[in-house]
Amino acid sequence: MPGPSERDLPAAPAPTREPPTGTFTVRAPASSANLGPGFDSLGLSVPLYTTLRVTPQAITEIVPLGAELKDTPTDESNYVYRAMLLAARRAGRPLPPARIEIETDVPLARGLGSSAAALVAGIVAGNELLGCPLDDEAVLDVAAREEGHPDNVAPALFGGIVVATLDKLGTHYVRLDPPAHLGVTVLIPDFELSTSKARAVLPKEYSRADAVHALSHAALLAAALSQGRLDLLRHAMQDYIHQIWRAPLVPGLSDILEEAWKHGALGAALSGAGPTVLCFHDTREPTAPLHAYLHGVMTRNGLQGRVLDFPIDAAGTLIERA
Repeated sequence: MPGPSERDLPAAPAPTREPPTGTFTVRAPASSANLGPGFDSLGLSVPLYTTLRVTPQAITEIVPLGAELKDTPTDESNYVYRAMLLAARRAGRPLPPARIEIETDVPLARGLGSSAAALVAGIVAGNELLGCPLDDEAVLDVAAREEGHPDNVAPALFGGIVVATLDKLGTHYVRLDPPAHLGVTVLIPDFELSTSKARAVLPKEYSRADAVHALSHAALLAAALSQGRLDLLRHAMQDYIHQIWRAPLVPGLSDILEEAWKHGALGAALSGAGPTVLCFHDTREPTAPLHAYLHGVMTRNGLQGRVLDFPIDAAGTLIERA
């Protein structure tokens, strides 16, 4: 994962309380972005987590824990630590030293916002270490500008379903509570797909017809989610902007997008840049037929992976103070 850069950003207000003296924990969830046509602007929170345990002390220590993070840096080049520095840079003050223990159950390079979870957790932890000079909107803006788009970082920070934009005036968002009875089924293949590779296959220009298709379907999807119109999701999640171009990178994706509804899915989409595929389901209905279909797609394409059911995480990033 590329590390955050130190950008010249405006200073933030003074802290509203004293910095912590004891250990605190920050937990940020995974996320699934785009949901079909909502490219770089729509996402939801998934209950897999990156967790930081931060203890102020005289020197800085970075301690990645677990197999998922075994190859990550243990010095100040660590992605999470550099995210913490972004909070300090926005606040206009030095970051106090601390011991930072990092754990995650978010699979890396799978399209579930692992970098966004680490980025948001780091910025929130840095802000907490400084005494919280940044409000939630400033934290989101720092994260979105670092990522270049808000679709993963906004739900990682706020939970639920978030529609967000990023422009020169700021980062703007609307958070939606998950509709009743809406659940998520994810197929997580056992191979990685970098975001840079997935973005490289996208065209530089689109036709007017494709632009209109994207705008209309993204608008319908946001409206359907806001009103709990589960019956519209299959139609609203159609996309010509990124999924058709990325399909050759994810064996079986085209089949799932076209056929998953026949096996109980309310709609299907590539999760972020992939290779994870997300299906919505009605929690009142059994998901066994959908699981069987998704496992069959993997078998036919010579893939291995996991199929998991989740609720949509509604809490977002949480801080637990000692």
